[in-house]
Amino acid sequence: MIMRKKGSLPRGKTRTQRSHSVRSEWKLRHARGLQVLESAPLSKLNWLVHGFSTRLGGASELETTRDGRATTERVLNLGFVDWDVPDRVEENRRKFFSAMGTTRKRVVGLRQIHSDIVHRIDGVGPSRVGNVPCGDALLTRTRHVVLVVETADCVPILLADTRRRAIAAIHAGWRGTLRRIAEKTLGRMRMEFGTRPADIMAVLGPSIARCCYEVGPEIAKEFHSQFAEARQWFDGPFDALAFGGNDPNWLPWLTMMPPGHPAPSPRVHFDLVAANRATLEYAGVPRGSIFSSDYCTACRTDLFFSYRREHGTGRLMSAIEVV
Repeated sequence: MIMRKKGSLPRGKTRTQRSHSVRSEWKLRHARGLQVLESAPLSKLNWLVHGFSTRLGGASELETTRDGRATTERVLNLGFVDWDVPDRVEENRRKFFSAMGTTRKRVVGLRQIHSDIVHRIDGVGPSRVGNVPCGDALLTRTRHVVLVVETADCVPILLADTRRRAIAAIHAGWRGTLRRIAEKTLGRMRMEFGTRPADIMAVLGPSIARCCYEVGPEIAKEFHSQFAEARQWFDGPFDALAFGGNDPNWLPWLTMMPPGHPAPSPRVHFDLVAANRATLEYAGVPRGSIFSSDYCTACRTDLFFSYRREHGTGRLMSAIEVV
């Protein structure tokens, strides 16, 4: 792991600071019976197409509970999960790519493993079945290659080099964020394509927000050990958890329970988006070129899938292509 000096990372914007501009930066476009979320700044680049899926308008049938009643919902599941039928997933994908306006000459995804592994994709031939690479980020400069990542709470990140016309798609859960996958993907773009961070436009799609992402001491400790600014990404007794309960300001007697009723382990709320924004800023991407969605997947299960909220659920897809 790479260590940083204290104070080395810039502060990430909070969800409140971002909310004032989110309406102008994002739009839900209706096409072919679907709602595709787009970043308005990224849509201005006429050499690429991109989109973030929602759960509405698909062929898959998901059993859910709404208002205490069991029901079957038609959803746009784009991942090959256990409960769904592969033919329906393929149909959903065709519909999504059509709504996005991609060429679909080659679609490249990943067997995502919550890592910092980055793959460069070249060529325009069809993908071979069973040859899906393991990793969590893809990059290319090749036209008509659609890069995709799947999420259901993790942060999907799309990068576009506005000068050299290179792109990347990143899946950033807490483990990938801890390993600085966004920074490492940008570093790979610099090596492969000569990308300059100042030319990057970064878009962070819908993910679980600080309000709903409750985590335990192991995550607080991990981020404290790697990031000087970590405390600002957590709400709750961060110091108590990060320092293993040795914080002199922590008052454990406040949560003492009667004998036989142990107190629950302290928890904190984590802002995964702020952590990734700060990592991109540290890597040199201008703050004004980083656009993050104000949608929380766990709050908006009417529009998105949330593994944390729903468990057995579908997968969203984020896609980008040089056309």
